[in-house]
Amino acid sequence: MAACVDVGNPLVSRKVCVIGAGMAGLAAARELRREGHAVTVLEQGGDVGGQWLYDPWTDDDAEDPLAAAAAEPVRVHSSMYASLRLLGPREVMGFSDFQFVPARKSRGGAGAGDNPGRDPRRFPGHREVYLYLRDFYRAAGLTDAVRFNTRVVRVAMAPPPCRGGPGDALKWLVRSMDAGLWKQCTDDQMAEAQCVEEVFDAVVVATGHYSQPKLPSIQGMGDWKRRQLHSHWYRVPDPFRDEVVVLVGCGDSGMDIALDLLAVAREVHLSAKSVEAAMTPAMSKMLARHANLHLHPQIERLCDDGRVVFADDVVVFAADTIMYCTGYSYSLPFLDTEGKVTVDDNRVGPLFEHTFPPSLAPSLSFVGIPRKVMVPWFFEAQGRWIAGVLSGRWTLPSEEEMMRSVEEFYRARELAGVPKAYTHDVEPHKMYELGEKYCDFPRTEDWKRELMAIVSRNTSDDMETFRDRDDDGSDHVRRCLQEWHALAEHQTQDEEDPAAAAQATVHSSL
Repeated sequence: MAACVDVGNPLVSRKVCVIGAGMAGLAAARELRREGHAVTVLEQGGDVGGQWLYDPWTDDDAEDPLAAAAAEPVRVHSSMYASLRLLGPREVMGFSDFQFVPARKSRGGAGAGDNPGRDPRRFPGHREVYLYLRDFYRAAGLTDAVRFNTRVVRVAMAPPPCRGGPGDALKWLVRSMDAGLWKQCTDDQMAEAQCVEEVFDAVVVATGHYSQPKLPSIQGMGDWKRRQLHSHWYRVPDPFRDEVVVLVGCGDSGMDIALDLLAVAREVHLSAKSVEAAMTPAMSKMLARHANLHLHPQIERLCDDGRVVFADDVVVFAADTIMYCTGYSYSLPFLDTEGKVTVDDNRVGPLFEHTFPPSLAPSLSFVGIPRKVMVPWFFEAQGRWIAGVLSGRWTLPSEEEMMRSVEEFYRARELAGVPKAYTHDVEPHKMYELGEKYCDFPRTEDWKRELMAIVSRNTSDDMETFRDRDDDGSDHVRRCLQEWHALAEHQTQDEEDPAAAAQATVHSSL
């Protein structure tokens, strides 16, 4: 598949709607505006940040919490819990020209140490990421582009009278409404609600994929009378004090929430698909340190008297809560493409390079679909590619070529034994080459890739202490880290002078 080429034609400005003002949406909006497009960002929350905008409200008081979790879409977007900290260091989580340096100034001019709202740690908590994204939003000059408290309820191809221009280009009808009103409406009321309809030349979907809970199917779930919830609704450990809690799933969130609960719960039981695979050095150390933590295979069945029976016939008597740390599903309930883009077994497709649907490109695109990628770098690369294709700077392959590439990718994954649900888990070498291949966006620096490999190794070794380890690997990584911190001194995030922050850059050529 040939890479896109700069065709040298006069650039065209498009009217573009970006859905979502989280990390992916902000990255896309900045690149679109840089390319000269007229950008409108529709955000259902009251501020930027997406997932990183912590929402203490949950729906766990619903009469049927599992039904609330299964409803599409859920009414609460963020899945953040209060204690969550980054799994990666701030040095690798910054925008290419606006690095994630510890904030040194507040509105009053105080240093970060004097500002209790900021977190200078290398692996900061979720609020620091939100504040960083807010700083970026201001520094990038996007304050006039985002429309808050606006829920998109339908995106569909506009009828022919709305089209026009070269080749009678496809346009998109976007219907939105007040987000507060949307939360109160039933499906029947939605049709009668007061909505705003607008027509755009292009739509970029950047709504994330950590909001719609994915639930397993376990015998007895419907009959089990005690508390069941998905980790999407978890916020703080206090409601589980002195309880026996069973967590289904041993991924990063399952292990992290288990550590959060251990201080208050009487017992915490982790259920894994494979005990052998779950028994990493990190898990072994957690079990050795905490006598009230237990690891089990999958749950065989739930009994209406509170018993939990595991596949090895071990029984936990009188469990109080089952929490499903079983991940999330892609959810695009607002998108009507007449079947040209679907979500099937957690595969959004067909998408060329996880970004463009061949039959609707380039007027419809997606930023942030892939998982296990370095962010926001990957989002910037996608945003620049989309912006350049829309302006005419670069051309996409033909629809037939893109579709053939997608089908070849699907076949290769199937032959490799990768389930369809993991279609968007991107291989590292594919992640790093996307920007370079399609839009002249430089690869992320080699020392950052090496640093992330070290952090991944440390996480697998000890989930409780990896954030505090002083292990930066090779002399090359340590030298580049020193240079990064020295250059970062020239970047200011002073909220009183966002224009200066926009001019300050940290070079990406270390």
